[in-house]
Amino acid sequence: MSDINVRTTAPQAAQGLNDKLQQAGKEVTKTASEALSTATDAARDKLSELGTAAKDTATQAADTLKTKVGEQQHAGADYAHRLADNIRNAAHAFESDTPLAARTMETAADYVESAASKIRDGSLGEVMDGMTSFARRQPAAFLGLSVLAGFAAVRFLKASSAGGTSTHASVSTPAQGGAS
Repeated sequence: MSDINVRTTAPQAAQGLNDKLQQAGKEVTKTASEALSTATDAARDKLSELGTAAKDTATQAADTLKTKVGEQQHAGADYAHRLADNIRNAAHAFESDTPLAARTMETAADYVESAASKIRDGSLGEVMDGMTSFARRQPAAFLGLSVLAGFAAVRFLKASSAGGTSTHASVSTPAQGGAS
């Protein structure tokens, strides 16, 4: 009987061990699945946080860039207004000698003034589109205005520096004449 008892107990023990191993495997699989799910959720949360942080950083950078571009846009408009004034002053110097050049320079000053207003009030793209469009429609006029604007600026700068010297010279000449 003891021989029969051992034979029946061994298959039952093996079956019990097999059941325990299957149960342990199920528990390991369940634990691994839960760990994977938890890790996936944590990774998804961190990725969402990173995405939000990246969006915030990009928004801040875009805002800073817009502010800087706006500042430069206003500075450029102010410069263009001053340039238009300088061109007009140079045109006045040409009025008696060459009225045609003076009128052309006035036209250039008006164009620069208009561009300055567009720079201040519009976008840089609109200004560039306008200048490109004008240059395509009338390339000779655009080139001529550019050359005249440069020439007028140089002439004005020379006249300004010579005007300061000649004013000083004219003041000293009458004083010398009165002292004689």
